[in-house]
Amino acid sequence: MGSSGKVAKKLALYPPKKIMLQLGLDEGQRVKYTVEKGKLVVEPLPNPIDLALKSEKWSSTTVKKFEREAELEQEELYG
Repeated sequence: MGSSGKVAKKLALYPPKKIMLQLGLDEGQRVKYTVEKGKLVVEPLPNPIDLALKSEKWSSTTVKKFEREAELEQEELYG
């Protein structure tokens, strides 16, 4: 998976499309940069919405319960 490029204006890096596709990156996606043993490592960060939808659910509620909780909190705060 070796490829070369150059550092552009304002120190921008533009990896080849082939590498971006291998990492599963899309335009606008957030990434994490780290330096390990003198090498730049780029890792995709999960989309928060996808993460929330795919993660294990540990709680549940209904709109009615949520509204009641909000009312109780407001009564506590504002009397």
